[in-house]
Amino acid sequence: MLQQSTVAADKAKALILARGGLIRTREAISLGIHPRTLYSLRDSGELEELSRGIYQLRGCKQLEYPDLVTVALRVPNGVLCLVSALSFHEMTTQVPHSVSLALEKGAEQPRIEYPPVTVFRFSSSCFKIGIETHQLDGVSVKIYSPEKTLVDCFKFRNRIGMDIVLEALKLYRQRMQKNLHALMQYAEVCRVASVMKPYLEATL
Repeated sequence: MLQQSTVAADKAKALILARGGLIRTREAISLGIHPRTLYSLRDSGELEELSRGIYQLRGCKQLEYPDLVTVALRVPNGVLCLVSALSFHEMTTQVPHSVSLALEKGAEQPRIEYPPVTVFRFSSSCFKIGIETHQLDGVSVKIYSPEKTLVDCFKFRNRIGMDIVLEALKLYRQRMQKNLHALMQYAEVCRVASVMKPYLEATL
């Protein structure tokens, strides 16, 4: 029986390793890993639970973006936004204290104990534009583009603070690649063009 469980554990570890060392409970079960084997690996310390239902094989390369990847796996219908997106695009000196997550109005509130998440609700038209998909630690993560993020900062300026908005604008201006056409398109859709215009004329 012990040998059987050891074989099952070794097979499970090989399957998880083949997926980059990161796996969700649902994916593990679909690959044929028994929940008992998964929990045994967790209890023995060979699997580390990053968040409820998300595990990383111990000894694997440390994740570069553990919080972003965890939230992307837990909330696949969300998009990383605002300070988290600013940080990713190097448009802020702020260190995010939580993961900023955009959800469409009406979407179910995520239940995540860790990492801390701050949810921002977007109208359907504003939610669906400017989404980029980046591969972080082998996981597809949806993040708003620099232009959409800047527009969102103006949209939610009262929640995040004007100091963050103005710093983001300054750092965006210094970027080699800028898409001012997309910036103004997003501003129109999200209804902040009139608010942004004086700041853009003064800085861009």
